[in-house]
Amino acid sequence: MTTRDKYTAVPAPYSWEVTSAGDARFTWEYDDGRARLLSLYQKGKDKQWDAQSRIDWAQDVDPMNPIALPDDFHPLFGSPMWDAADDARRAEMRQHFQAWQLSQFLHGEQGAMVCAAKIVEVVPDMDAKFYAATQAMDEARHVEAFSRLLQEKVDLVYPINKHLTALLGDTLHDSRWDMPYLGMQVLIEGLALAAFGVLRDMSAQDSLAKQVLAYVMQDEARHVAFGRISLKDYYSALTEAERKDREEFVVDACYLMRDRFRGEEVFETLGMDVQECAQWVDASPLMVQFRSHLFSRIVPIVKDIGLWGDKVQKAFRDMGVLEMAGLDIEVLMKADEDQAEALDKAHAEMAERALEVDEVIAVGAS
Repeated sequence: MTTRDKYTAVPAPYSWEVTSAGDARFTWEYDDGRARLLSLYQKGKDKQWDAQSRIDWAQDVDPMNPIALPDDFHPLFGSPMWDAADDARRAEMRQHFQAWQLSQFLHGEQGAMVCAAKIVEVVPDMDAKFYAATQAMDEARHVEAFSRLLQEKVDLVYPINKHLTALLGDTLHDSRWDMPYLGMQVLIEGLALAAFGVLRDMSAQDSLAKQVLAYVMQDEARHVAFGRISLKDYYSALTEAERKDREEFVVDACYLMRDRFRGEEVFETLGMDVQECAQWVDASPLMVQFRSHLFSRIVPIVKDIGLWGDKVQKAFRDMGVLEMAGLDIEVLMKADEDQAEALDKAHAEMAERALEVDEVIAVGAS
């Protein structure tokens, strides 16, 4: 079966052509560049991995709970709609919402792959081109992993969300070389990193989804650092008008991303009252906390790169996330990378113990 057969509704159009603005920039300067970017580039090369071999695809996955989450993490948990549903209906609600979440991650990773390729094209500096080239490979691997998880284990895929579509379109339409950085590296990747982290931490310890999320996050931490390093110096030299223009983009994008996780498409697909469900989600303490956590990477980075005008601060204050400006982004990123290393270590230890058991059995049999 093709992906088209697994979509809840076939996207129209099935392929999306976006007019991408911006000049292709070549440089004949091949001398050493910025040390931090070159270090990140080396790390990107060292940390390449194979989604086919690093992830244990033989693991069983419950298609009705593919991320292996507790029921109280469903956005409608405790609502009249949830309480009125029988076990079969709740399983369907659980499956569809998690499939929708994973689908948006999949589409977002393809967007990141396209934006990374565009950064290689438009960025003026060779050190940034080097790193962006490694990121394009990372994003291809992420698309592979999420696509395989959805198609082989969940068997259900949702079209791209309208809010993500709008943000990707705005990012790619802009001709300025820094906008793919700001739209993708800082905002979309920053939000995805936080969302992945919540689901990774809530997922069952031995789940396949936990592996996928943890390993993808190991790469994403580098990607967000790339955007932060590249933009910080450049934005310090902007005029007031140029800075305000980018701050306007940040505010509009953050409101789009906040609304991205409502899941109206799920409620519509399941024949539920979309408005009633959306109102419950907006007021749910769980979802309020989840949505605010989504900005834990974005807020401190936006402040760090210098887009911290009154309008940006007001928007973050209205969203209830302004205090996140004080978070230590380096500590958060290090923790994300360490999680993947710890998971690899645990799997290696389990494989070693399994080998020891097999050897003991073999000795006993002989």
